[in-house]
Amino acid sequence: MKVGCVKEIKNNEFRVGMTPGNVKSYVQEGHSVFIERDAGSGSGFSTEEYKGAGAVIVGSAEEVWRDSDMIIKVKEPLEGEYKYFRKGLILYTYLHLAADRPLTDALLKSGVCGVAYETLIEHNGSLPLLAPMSQIAGRLSIQEGAKYLEKPFGGSGVLLSGVPGTPKARVLIVGAGVVGSNALKIAVGMGAEVSIVDVNLERLAHLDDLYGNRIQTLNSTPVTIEEASADADLVIGSVLIPGKAAPKLIKRKYLKNMRPNSVIVDVAVDQGGCCETTKVTYHDDPTFTVDGVLHYCVGNMPGAVPRTSTIALTNATQRYGLQIAGKGLKRACSDNPVIYSAINTVGGACTCLNVCLGYGFDCVKPESAI
Repeated sequence: MKVGCVKEIKNNEFRVGMTPGNVKSYVQEGHSVFIERDAGSGSGFSTEEYKGAGAVIVGSAEEVWRDSDMIIKVKEPLEGEYKYFRKGLILYTYLHLAADRPLTDALLKSGVCGVAYETLIEHNGSLPLLAPMSQIAGRLSIQEGAKYLEKPFGGSGVLLSGVPGTPKARVLIVGAGVVGSNALKIAVGMGAEVSIVDVNLERLAHLDDLYGNRIQTLNSTPVTIEEASADADLVIGSVLIPGKAAPKLIKRKYLKNMRPNSVIVDVAVDQGGCCETTKVTYHDDPTFTVDGVLHYCVGNMPGAVPRTSTIALTNATQRYGLQIAGKGLKRACSDNPVIYSAINTVGGACTCLNVCLGYGFDCVKPESAI
């Protein structure tokens, strides 16, 4: 198969869909790999390294899109890339269609086979292609939250750990999945006073066993979230329903009772955010204030640490990508039905149930659409 990888064009996105090591693996399997010149420079991978791994270096993104059977990316295509869509092209990347109707419509109109990292669900219920970025985003959320609590960045001037004789900062984490548990690890490690809420009591019990009296676990209800956020210096939104828009658990009315210059980091922003006041921001202008509360809502948080993020992501995506490239999408799905869960669009049909429910589309099973 002809496999292509282009330079990401999203604002301040420095990750890349393939490393030179990935290229070598595809080439060894007999595939041709086309890499846009300087595609990996933001992650520290030179064009010479890709060339040495066996890639064909291409001067423009247009040529890569045109000559490839499968495009491997990191972030969802932007409007300027829709013109490259064509029927039968396999697009293997994060899509987050529940929060992006224009992209959904463009994929359906063109007939692109949209294979989304974030909806691939393994037999054990895990999300192996989302997990590495969720781990990074969860850990970064505390790092960024701590920074924006600093007074020069607009925060209340609170140090997460405090010092002897002063109160520690209070951190509330909404959602105890991969993002939330990684945020919890860093917040506890930095010495904050941490509460975490979730609807899954079994998950909370597990975290309670791990951390004991260093954390407070709480059952997630509107009352619980409202009361806990009122006492928090930093709130982390980390709620995920695969393929579906994030539920708005942090209401705007809660903000009026929060501490002045407290901070919300909404990691769920890619799926529309779990805070009613969330809007997408970028690394070059990451924050805004609503009702005296500073919001950090960067839609590609792991892009701030692209070397780590690229390696972590491609370690996970290569396995499934090689199956698709080696067998074609139809046979790859037949041999490994897990891949069906990643297919969001194919041949003009929407095949992801949660996306269909969100937009009112008729849902076609991917098994019958490929």
